[in-house]
Amino acid sequence: MAAPGARGSGADERRVLSDAQRAALRRDGYVVLPGAVPGPLVDRALAAINQSLGKGLDPRRLEEYRSRSFCPELQKDGAITDLAVRSEVWAAAESLLGAGRVKRPRTGQIALCFPAPGVPGRAHPHLDGMYSPTNGVPRGDVLSFTMLAGVMLSDVPAPSSGNLVVWPGTHEAYQDYFRRRGPKALLEGMPDVPLGAPVPVTGHAGDAVLCHWQLAHAAGPNTSPHVRYAAYFRLEHVDHGRQRWECLTDIWREWPGATDGDRAG
Repeated sequence: MAAPGARGSGADERRVLSDAQRAALRRDGYVVLPGAVPGPLVDRALAAINQSLGKGLDPRRLEEYRSRSFCPELQKDGAITDLAVRSEVWAAAESLLGAGRVKRPRTGQIALCFPAPGVPGRAHPHLDGMYSPTNGVPRGDVLSFTMLAGVMLSDVPAPSSGNLVVWPGTHEAYQDYFRRRGPKALLEGMPDVPLGAPVPVTGHAGDAVLCHWQLAHAAGPNTSPHVRYAAYFRLEHVDHGRQRWECLTDIWREWPGATDGDRAG
């Protein structure tokens, strides 16, 4: 395993989570993989993003960029998708969901968080794939998936640096909620359950974070002097389309490698 803060050596180094990491993933709903993405891939992605930003942003589309992706013309570019499929992120995902059981992502979300002055505001928890006026999800549906994989493209060393914010354990709390109310209760809005204290995820460029889809999370505030760069990938088990509602009440159905000590096959 790579040391904290180090950048990984690429897809040739097969990352399988330790017993402690799998236990943390099951308990908290997420796990950080230090140094999962090699430096050249991080630099290539940053170069492409910054070249795109240098051409200017359409101020009329800022809400769309925030809810869908900045630099949308790059979402299918290898400079972005290689962050997931040519790094230890892919090996780790397959070790958890099953070798050959993860749909190859065709796009990535380029997520930028610009500095904002003042006192940090409250982060608002959500689950991806729920309808909003700007995110492109059809009203009356939920576009769920299996795993959210995030790649840090800049250092996020402290809270209020544009961190991904997570609410540990909410994947389990939501499972209990949907077992009581039924999975389609999600169409009524976010479940009303106690969330506990939020945790801002810190790390370095090249680190990755893997989250269960059913984990409450949010984009945190950025009061640092730096733009926060990251890329996110929505990874889907090959059977997810036919069992997506059942997964809300059986959260490890698509995660065989999270619940045993062997690499999923």
